[in-house]
Amino acid sequence: MKRKLSANSQSVVNSGITDDYKQAITEYIWNGFDAKATVVDINYVVKDELGNLESLVIIDNGNGIKRDTLECTFGAFLDSQKKRYYQRTSEVRGKKGKGRFSFMAFADRAIWKTRYLNAEGILMEYTICIDVSDLSDYEISDEYEVDASRYKTGTEVSFLNLKNISVAHLEDEAFFDFLSQQYAWFLCLNSGSDYKIRINGDELEYEDIIAVKECVDFSINEKVFNVTYIRWGDKIGERCYYYMLNQNLHEVFKIPTSFNNNTIEFNHSVFVESSYFNDFYYEENPQTRLDGKPNQIDATYKNLLKKLKEFLSKKQKEYVNEVAAVKLINQYEATGVLPVFRLDPYHQMRRQDLIDTIKHIYIVQPKIFKGLLKEQQKTLVGFLNLLLDSDERTKILSILESIVSLSEEERSQLAQLLESTNMRNITRMVNLVHNRVKAIEMLRLLVNDYKKFTTERHQIQTIIENNFWLFGDSYQLVSADETFEKALGKYTYVLDGKDIPDDVNSHHIDSPDSNRRPDIFMCRNKINGSVDLCDMVEEHIIVELKRPSVNVGIKQYRQIEDYFTLIKGEPRFNSSSRVWRFYVVSTIVEEEVKAKYESFKPYNKRYLVYKEGDYEIYAMSWDDVFQEFTYKNQYILTKLNFSKEEIQKEIEDASIDAQGTARLANLLMEMDTN
Repeated sequence: MKRKLSANSQSVVNSGITDDYKQAITEYIWNGFDAKATVVDINYVVKDELGNLESLVIIDNGNGIKRDTLECTFGAFLDSQKKRYYQRTSEVRGKKGKGRFSFMAFADRAIWKTRYLNAEGILMEYTICIDVSDLSDYEISDEYEVDASRYKTGTEVSFLNLKNISVAHLEDEAFFDFLSQQYAWFLCLNSGSDYKIRINGDELEYEDIIAVKECVDFSINEKVFNVTYIRWGDKIGERCYYYMLNQNLHEVFKIPTSFNNNTIEFNHSVFVESSYFNDFYYEENPQTRLDGKPNQIDATYKNLLKKLKEFLSKKQKEYVNEVAAVKLINQYEATGVLPVFRLDPYHQMRRQDLIDTIKHIYIVQPKIFKGLLKEQQKTLVGFLNLLLDSDERTKILSILESIVSLSEEERSQLAQLLESTNMRNITRMVNLVHNRVKAIEMLRLLVNDYKKFTTERHQIQTIIENNFWLFGDSYQLVSADETFEKALGKYTYVLDGKDIPDDVNSHHIDSPDSNRRPDIFMCRNKINGSVDLCDMVEEHIIVELKRPSVNVGIKQYRQIEDYFTLIKGEPRFNSSSRVWRFYVVSTIVEEEVKAKYESFKPYNKRYLVYKEGDYEIYAMSWDDVFQEFTYKNQYILTKLNFSKEEIQKEIEDASIDAQGTARLANLLMEMDTN
């Protein structure tokens, strides 16, 4: 028997039926779940070795399609009984009245064989058929009674004359990922009822899409609420909801969370289970109920929503800090939006201050960073960077409000942010300077008071290796106490900005001094003035350390001079774009070496004892090193007003005997002073 649709074939074709086989199959899966199915099977048979399909069937164990409702279901187009019901749950998904035509994406014909219980409780079966050649008609068979002891209610949809689909499509990882994204939340929601989707008997595994799962309990007015928070690792086929479940894990109602902003891709679901919802009534216009049962105006419910919002707000901030903002910062670095900062501690603090500010602004109002072209991104980040390094930090709020309107709460959060990031920056700087002062005092103690115990140069070598800022900030350590050949091998990695492998090969150097071992070898790139390549130079420092009992005399000067000769004669070291400085350091610089200071005084460089082009040699005492630190940091040391006596006492407490020198060295290595 044929029946007419309430629209012609062309209207169906033009209505926007999906042509994606994945989306089409989900329409039939949802139809099964809408019919109260707990299990939906996708079964297919392979026809040949080419991967063509013999058959494709989708089966559910739902309630079937009642024959007396066909006029309102199959007979109606762009209309559905499902949308006529007020809905606050996830029980019904299909409402557009056109999902049954989705087979057009991959087949010419669809046949529904369905079984349902009629008004007398008898199990009845019949078929419905739709052909793509005439979508305005649907054909139904006579119905007949079936043995309820052998069969259950449910619907089986068979697709004939398959096209544009093969076994490769159904076994593609993208297909399984798509099903996981569409149904993970629904299967989690109904896990208490053991809902399943099976493909040729294999159950769909959706756990991989769960990025974070956390369970907590809330106790409110003697009611216990078991809360399960899930953050999905990908976008899901549902908005973000709180799902309220009774003690039998049945969904009573759902409401959107207040964190449905897809700008930051914070995809989440929250399941709340409690006996409190056993008698809960969700009402469109809630008023105090005469029967005393709870609805939305109940105090317990209001407190629950408040706690849920606070909990989810914390989770969103964690997500932004750990995932979303990291992605944004990485993207800004990769595309050149984030400014390049020098490697010295001050500029690295500025960099961290900028990153922290971007992160927190992103938490408060992610729209600020959404949809900006690269130049707009650079302008915004550039302004933030300039203002953060000035006394005009609060003007950031004005700039942001010119881009997107901020609520009073958002303004307050950002104001607190700017104050807190400034304090964090100050704290970092104070800690850095304090640790450096401590390092200086420790070294002073080693080379002066513990001079008789510091018999090995290696002790000082180890300390300087971990505190090489003493000879210049923003450098990278190339090698320490290794041969020049080994140093050259590492040097090539440092220049390329790569991590130095443990098994780096040495490079042969044709020099009798190639196996000499400079104590410290470090380098950095530096731009003088403009960003033109001609202004780019590589600065290098080589430090030779002497134990406190050995003075810097002519012999020691000759040793560092040998290093200079080796470097100058090695083609791989002596580019005109490279500058070299050599230091020899010990407790005392002898007068014969000091006399060389006068010869190079016109260069206005303290401690300079030799200069030839871009090569310079310096001779320094440890007291000179300590004084240089004081000169360079006089202003901030005065402002911070560190107690030198307290620092010295702290050090002395850690070094009361000869073994104290080793403990000092270990303590210095542990301190973050670089």
